[in-house]
Amino acid sequence: MRMLGGLTVFMALIALGSYASLNFEKIQYLDTTPATISVTGEGEVLAVPDIGQFTFSVQARADDAATAQEESGTKINNIIAFLKEAGIEETDIKTVGYNLYPRYRWEERLCVPGSFCPPGEQVPDGFEVNQSVQVKVRNTDDASAIITGVGEREATNISGLDFVIDDTEALALEARELAIADAKAKAAKLAKDLGVDLVKITGYYEDDARYAPTPYQNRVMSFDAVEEAGFGGAELPVGEDQTISRVTITYEIK
Repeated sequence: MRMLGGLTVFMALIALGSYASLNFEKIQYLDTTPATISVTGEGEVLAVPDIGQFTFSVQARADDAATAQEESGTKINNIIAFLKEAGIEETDIKTVGYNLYPRYRWEERLCVPGSFCPPGEQVPDGFEVNQSVQVKVRNTDDASAIITGVGEREATNISGLDFVIDDTEALALEARELAIADAKAKAAKLAKDLGVDLVKITGYYEDDARYAPTPYQNRVMSFDAVEEAGFGGAELPVGEDQTISRVTITYEIK
C-alpha cells in the first residue's frame, strides 16, 4: 500500500509538472505588447511677407582684367551708394557671385587658293567681369522704386524678386504647436469612440515644417525693360505665405 501511495503521489507530481510546462510554453506565445493608437495632427499659419529680395548683376568688358574690374566696380559702387541712400542696410546687401574670365574670338586664317589652308584659332579678346548682388528690402512698399533706381544705374539685369518672411523659425514653432494640439484633440476623440483610455505617449514623429513663399516674379528684367517702363514702378502685391507642420503621436491605451 505504501508503495502504491508513493507511486500515486509521484504520478501526480509528474502530471502537475507537465501541466505547468505546457502553460509556460503557451505564455511564451502570448502578445504582451500594449495596445496603441496613432494620430496625425496638422497646423497651418498664414503670414504676410515682411521683406522683398531681388538680385541684380553688373557686367563689364575691357582689353585687360584691371580695366574690366575697375569698370564693374565703379558701377557696383554707384548702385550700392544709391541703395544705402534709399535706406537699405549694409547687412542686407550681399555679393552672391563674382566672375572674372578671359574672352576669346575665333579668327580664320587667310587661305591662298591652291595651297594648304591652315585652320582657324581662338585668340584673346580681352576680359569680362560679372558680379551679382542680392538685396533685401525691409520696407516692401519701397521695392518697386528701388528696383527702378538700380536699373537706372547700369545694372545689367535684375531678377528674382520674391516677397518672403524674414523669421520663418517663429512661424514653424507656431505651426507645430497647432499641430500638436490638433493631434491631441483627435486622440481624445478616437479614444472616446473606441471606448478606451489614453495611458501615455509612446511615440512622436514630426515632419519638417513646410514654408511656402509666393514669388512675385522669377523672370529677368534688363535695364532697357526697366527704362522703357517710363514710370515710378508697378504695384507689387506681397500676398500671404503659408507654413504647415505635421506631427504624429502614438498613445498606449487600455
